[in-house]
Amino acid sequence: MSENVLTLENLTKHFDTTTGGVFNKVKGVVKAVDGVTLDVARGETVGLVGESGCGKTTVGRTVLKLYEPTSGKIIFDGQDITKLSRREMKPLRSQMQMIFQDPFASLNPRHTVGTIVSASYDIHGIKPEGGTKKAVQELLERVGLNPEHINRFPHEFSGGQRQRIGIARALALKPKLIVADEPVSALDVSIQAQVVNLLDDLQQELGLAYLFVAHDLSVVQHISDRVVVMYLGKVMEMADTAELFFKPRHPYTKALLSAVPIPDPEIERKRERIILRGDLPSPVNPPAGCVFNTRCWKAQDICRTSVPALVEISPKHTLACHFPEPA
Repeated sequence: MSENVLTLENLTKHFDTTTGGVFNKVKGVVKAVDGVTLDVARGETVGLVGESGCGKTTVGRTVLKLYEPTSGKIIFDGQDITKLSRREMKPLRSQMQMIFQDPFASLNPRHTVGTIVSASYDIHGIKPEGGTKKAVQELLERVGLNPEHINRFPHEFSGGQRQRIGIARALALKPKLIVADEPVSALDVSIQAQVVNLLDDLQQELGLAYLFVAHDLSVVQHISDRVVVMYLGKVMEMADTAELFFKPRHPYTKALLSAVPIPDPEIERKRERIILRGDLPSPVNPPAGCVFNTRCWKAQDICRTSVPALVEISPKHTLACHFPEPA
């Protein structure tokens, strides 16, 4: 059995942009994910971070084959699933689940909580021991909800409670991998901590692996074992959480971390804040060479012509930069 529950090899996902109208011609290609290589070990949390539009959500959805990959490989639990059809994917769906970003939009308002959580059992034809109702009530209790509320509708719950319902639904079939797509970004800060701690506890209890997509670096630092930094569809840096947060080597990573507030006024006043000039370039027409060169203060001629390779600069620390920051 492979020690990695998920391996991505040079994964790309491109979307065609069209002119619309009668002829609807292809106008260009959006390079949402452009050659991502990473792995997630069993029981590990890998954080995927970057600015809005960097392609991190697309990676999560492509991993689960909600989007068909353009090229590259997706290896799940030792099996290459890249070219599997929807019918061939169905038996694997129980082992890979998703927690969606918006707890308000991801639950059907016409269905009760019991119906929402038990849908997985019905789709896969599974009859839980002791009956479906008992299994759903146990799941609700496990995520911190009252099991007697099984017949309530989503609008009767708060945002944090709805996200817990989404987590219960993802856990129903005892998956090996959960893709958490910004699971706390729509919640109040006090509720965020509860949900993150719940995910942590469930991981310890059930041995789950998480691909944790987020833009809040404080949350990522708390929950992740390793962090992958993306920019414009490409991996910029990848390292263990402590090393990445305290010894960032890529200029983009350093700029991202400089924006995270520190709860100490003395340190906050003295530290350097890096402001990136300009906007994120369009993924339809990314810059030549290193995609970050248009906003990087260290960019030189080679950065505008040559794409930096993703290389391992120290154990478990990989980087794609011609002029990395000193260690």
